[in-house]
Amino acid sequence: MDKLVIEGGRRLEGTVNISGAKNACLPILAATLLSDERSVIKNIPSLRDISTMLKILKNFGVRVAQDGSAITVEPRGYKKYSAPYELVSTMRASVCVLGPLLAKQRKAEVSFPGGCVIGPRPIDLHLKGMRALGAQLKVERGYIIADGKKLKGGNVYLGGHFGSSVLATANTMMAATLAKGTTVIENAACEPEVVDLTQFLIKMGAKIKGEATHRLVIEGVKKLHGAEHSVIPDRIEAGTYILASAVTKGDITLKNVLPDHLVALIDKLTEAGLEIKKLPNGAMRARHVRKLKPLDITTLPYPGFPTDMQAQFMSLMSVTEGISVITEKIYPERFIHISELARMGADILLEGPSAIVKGVKSLSGAPVMASDLRASAALVLAGLVAKGRTDVQRIYHLDRGYENIEEKLLKLGANVWREKDK
Repeated sequence: MDKLVIEGGRRLEGTVNISGAKNACLPILAATLLSDERSVIKNIPSLRDISTMLKILKNFGVRVAQDGSAITVEPRGYKKYSAPYELVSTMRASVCVLGPLLAKQRKAEVSFPGGCVIGPRPIDLHLKGMRALGAQLKVERGYIIADGKKLKGGNVYLGGHFGSSVLATANTMMAATLAKGTTVIENAACEPEVVDLTQFLIKMGAKIKGEATHRLVIEGVKKLHGAEHSVIPDRIEAGTYILASAVTKGDITLKNVLPDHLVALIDKLTEAGLEIKKLPNGAMRARHVRKLKPLDITTLPYPGFPTDMQAQFMSLMSVTEGISVITEKIYPERFIHISELARMGADILLEGPSAIVKGVKSLSGAPVMASDLRASAALVLAGLVAKGRTDVQRIYHLDRGYENIEEKLLKLGANVWREKDK
């Protein structure tokens, strides 16, 4: 098992290219199952989660070919409809094959998903969406067994305890594209990754109205065709490098980025005092020019402050003089990284869904253990600014969502390398 070793204290500066969005790639790859024709998906990052999704597609008998960041999917003639535990258990997003299988094969057997340990993330809204379309569902041996012989359009409200669900919206929308009649999804997620999936489905011939809103109307069609599509840039990776500039008092230019997808983060960091400028040709610059101020943030569904940036933001506030309050409204138990940051000298008190962060003058390097994908990124940020050596263990989490992170950090001036963990 690998670990990432960081000798902290270096100011980061230079240019970094942002990869395609993992959370858009995964449902789009799943959506290729809706057609018998070839699809070509571009701007796909080389990530562990992408490899897992490709294995799942191949498991169904789908032919997959990769050429750099482009993947060609040939689904013609695939008959299998079971997604096994050994693949699905490693990645939560793998559940998004449920909708396409149900729509195309009219049956599906999908293991309950796994992924990061960030508190309970039930799939009840996925099941609610499928049932609203007339699917018969049961759970046996840890598998969702779905019968879609009577699949038809329906109305469904996808509001959960903490807002709309991105993957449940994706799953329901994909199933509805081939269901007879009209489907209306109320309180649909409108994250950029859902919009990107919607645009791909429309290219395939789907009839969808309400793109980028909380109300989607899908008119089922008899058949979808293949399509070519380039995935949007990863807003969470972009946000992580912006925070890397802030925490190291650096100056980083990001290429292949969509600033409009980062409005909440940019607003808060500008309020803190970071200089952020939009540049031509899909680029932006994040530069530390003055002492930063503490902030209060609350994570909310898009376009609010993203929960996937909460841990990284906490690392910055840990070394920002004053008291900050970070409230988690999406996954209230997503604070496992606090104990690891405390090992590095951070002063953080957890009170219910809020973390009270008292900025300290400096962090010190230490062995720390990643609990999930975004916590991994937070510990890397803390290691970049800490005095001495930080060993971030269990970075297989990091490899799920950040393409070539050590190479990108090295180009920005970080002293970082990968080692085998003993």
